[in-house]
Amino acid sequence: MAWIERPGGLVHLGEASEWSYAGDGEEPRTVDLVPFAISAYAVSNRQWAEFATATNHRTESEQFGWSFVFAGLLPDEFEATRGVVGSEWWRQVHGADWAHPEGPHTDIETRMDHPVVHVSWRDAMAYCDWAAVRLPTEGEWEDAARAGTTTTWPWGDELEPGGEHRMNVFQGDFPSDNTASDGWVATCPVDAFAPQGAGVYNAIGNVWEWTADVFQAPGRVTDPNARVMKGGSYLCHRSNCRRFRPAARLSNTLDSAAGNVGFRVARRDRSGG
Repeated sequence: MAWIERPGGLVHLGEASEWSYAGDGEEPRTVDLVPFAISAYAVSNRQWAEFATATNHRTESEQFGWSFVFAGLLPDEFEATRGVVGSEWWRQVHGADWAHPEGPHTDIETRMDHPVVHVSWRDAMAYCDWAAVRLPTEGEWEDAARAGTTTTWPWGDELEPGGEHRMNVFQGDFPSDNTASDGWVATCPVDAFAPQGAGVYNAIGNVWEWTADVFQAPGRVTDPNARVMKGGSYLCHRSNCRRFRPAARLSNTLDSAAGNVGFRVARRDRSGG
């Protein structure tokens, strides 16, 4: 495991800009962090396979028998299945799980260095218990992703400075036409693109990442079963989801999983030990 050490102290979180979502709880704030270490990479399929083999852990997607897959990744002749109302690009696919990201007709043989997906918060916690690590807090995650910067992205306020792609997000006309001009249609390897922030890879884009924290936002009823996710994913696009920024946040329930949700880990001892 490659670790990024962070000194802690008072750190800036949140953002107030044209990109922000009212009601998401992105308001600028300051938190005091103790020193910590966070993994440079999201947990990969290879690492998850080692865990699953050692423990016989079955993800909640495997137990349910299905998970959500982006429709644009399914073949044209794929059978009609239930979609998500209001987000019809998400399709219920029976047999979709971490080892079969788009369903039974797919595998991870050529994607062992890609982030594991279709893992719930509870699945991620099971991995952490086995590996003697933990999920990062929201503050730790954001501090590592921005490393003291206050710009929209760790590299500045331009989405693609000089025309260079800095992350894996949706390119083209969402959701029907993905040009993949950043090189990837779905997930990319955990070490793709240049490191961001404090030296973490793909914190922004690629897959949403679970954190340890209960999701809270001003004016919203706190759901103790909802956890904060950070970073956006390969499906984020400025016309649909502008949450591919360090300050942005999203919530999901403990048992939720999809083809764009993964996680990275932090050291169990928050003092950095």
